[in-house]
Amino acid sequence: MTALTQPRSAAPLSQAMMPVRMIAGVAVADATAGTVIAALGASLAAGQMTRLAFVNAHCVNLVRRDPRYRDALAQFLVLPDGIGIEIAGRILHGAPFCENLNGTDFVPRLLASLREPLRVALVGGSPGVAERAAAKLAASIPAHVYLPISDGYFGADHAPVLASLTTARPDIVLVAMGVPGQELFIADHLDDRHGRLFIGVGALFDFLAGHVTRAPRAVRALRLEWLWRLGLEPGRLWRRYILGNPLFLLEILRDRLRRNRTAA
Repeated sequence: MTALTQPRSAAPLSQAMMPVRMIAGVAVADATAGTVIAALGASLAAGQMTRLAFVNAHCVNLVRRDPRYRDALAQFLVLPDGIGIEIAGRILHGAPFCENLNGTDFVPRLLASLREPLRVALVGGSPGVAERAAAKLAASIPAHVYLPISDGYFGADHAPVLASLTTARPDIVLVAMGVPGQELFIADHLDDRHGRLFIGVGALFDFLAGHVTRAPRAVRALRLEWLWRLGLEPGRLWRRYILGNPLFLLEILRDRLRRNRTAA
């Protein structure tokens, strides 16, 4: 471990520390990046264990049909990711979330904001991707030590990965195994023997490694990054976006109608 305080407990960062909004049964934090970063920094310094996840429209669709994923997210501080969650905030709560906190932008911002040198482990991605992502992080945010532990193709044999994490003694563990696999892996297998802050980061390693091209800034400003990704990988993502986005909106509208009937 670093000079930061040794972990004292496995208590997660309390969502009571910041406002939350319920989306499909998931408590999603409504806070600025600065507020979340300050809370995570304090949690790390106090030696507390925290699980962090990001949810977008696709995640909400999965939550509705996967109780294990929904239950796992109850153990995480959950942040809003993407225009779908913003729309859900407007429909269900009368206003958007105060900031879009997608993991691709938030995680590097978090690492750059944490001034104490930390050990950051990377688990997931295709073979070689974690190594390239670690090199990119080391070049852009050199304050920390980056430890590529394993790709994401270890299957049900978790023991070598867990043993490597125990030996490496990281402060932060970034897990890139896609949803809901990464959240289930964190919830089911990682504890304070393996780190203090566990983050499900989705496609972050692929973006850092240059394996997937990030949308241009203008496209991101228009909140159309999902359309860019669909254009890059239509065969893999058409169901998620072409079918999934309308389904997401339909179910959010149904949630609103059900709530209105209950309140009437």
